[in-house]
Amino acid sequence: MTERSADAVEPDRTAGTATTVEAVFRIESARIVAGVTRIVRDIGIAEELAQDALVAALEQWPESGVPDRPGAWLMATAKHRAIDLVRRRETYARKLAEVGRTLEDVPPPEPSGPEDIDDDLLRLIFTVCHPVLSAPARIALTLRLLGGLTTPEIARAFLAPEPTVAQRIVRAKRALAQAGTPFEVPYGAERAARLSSVLEVVYLIFNEGYSATAGGDLLRPALCEDALRLARLLAALMPGEPETHGLAALLELQASRTAARTGPDGAPVLLADQNRARWDRLLIRRGLAALERAGTGPYAVQAAIAACHARAARYEDTDWAAIAALYGRLMALTPSPVVELNRAVALSMAEGPAVALEVVDALAREPALSGYHLLPSVRGDLLVRLGRGAEARAEFERAAALTRNARERGLLLARAGTAEAAAAPADEG
Repeated sequence: MTERSADAVEPDRTAGTATTVEAVFRIESARIVAGVTRIVRDIGIAEELAQDALVAALEQWPESGVPDRPGAWLMATAKHRAIDLVRRRETYARKLAEVGRTLEDVPPPEPSGPEDIDDDLLRLIFTVCHPVLSAPARIALTLRLLGGLTTPEIARAFLAPEPTVAQRIVRAKRALAQAGTPFEVPYGAERAARLSSVLEVVYLIFNEGYSATAGGDLLRPALCEDALRLARLLAALMPGEPETHGLAALLELQASRTAARTGPDGAPVLLADQNRARWDRLLIRRGLAALERAGTGPYAVQAAIAACHARAARYEDTDWAAIAALYGRLMALTPSPVVELNRAVALSMAEGPAVALEVVDALAREPALSGYHLLPSVRGDLLVRLGRGAEARAEFERAAALTRNARERGLLLARAGTAEAAAAPADEG
């Protein structure tokens, strides 16, 4: 067997290191941007410096090897470049002489009171959720910076065209820079006024981690962990706000299923087929406890739906009538075609697939769902149960063509392949 030449090995090593760099950066980019923003006080510049650190890693790591703590290396590189940049600005020279060493060598000071936020990620969320930006712009920019989401991923979360989302992000950065928005923690009424946007951002970050829009994996655990940590921090920071507990309850309960949502090979496992012994009972207890402190807002209602699943020892024990009713309540609070699609799924279990199919067929006329892969996926499932296998196959194939996640696509194509054989006699009850 002929040995491979050094020239052949080197590209493989470089490619492997590049993959590692990109994976680490995707996980750590939010913390890097948040940490650098604290120094340069400009979100756009902070994002550029984070990208500079990425380029430095791509140049250096193939030669020096991946550091033991790659995230810390990227953070240190970005912060040093940030401090160098500030030092070069004459208007910051005096300030840097006084605080430059502190920024480099000393961690942020301990909070001086219960109202303080000693967390760069959460501080950045509150800063970006500033009244100078519209609500959609705040959320889009924060998902880009803290969630590490791409423009297509954010567009999917908004059910909005990609060019629209791209324009929102560019304009949001420009507006914050022009307004000279300080990187600081709001207090009192101002903090409460931003809370709705902050909760929505944390919720959407978790959703992207729980079901990734694109890529080769169904889950992005680091996003789920960040969102769950931020939700807990918000609940502790603002205990008098019921929806902070509602969001915390929802994320605890959803996260409890993570280990059972994929098989050993990373393939998705449907809710009906999940091994509930693998659900995390500690997270379920935490979620139910948080739910007791929640009110009647949208996150509390979604948490109550998740609690119905958590309390069912078996899939067959699920109280689908209660879940359908809760989705009806959620529709009254936050009307959305996605919520209505979920209500249709619950209706199919409580009252039969024929009833649900009428709801789904009406949703097919919604422009916002025209590219949403879960609509044909749900319709395919209903058609299988109604004994219409050939139609179901076409729906699953359409859903597979719409999704950008490789794991979901594989599952949908597998379901398409078995749709006709799996189709049961028409079930009207």
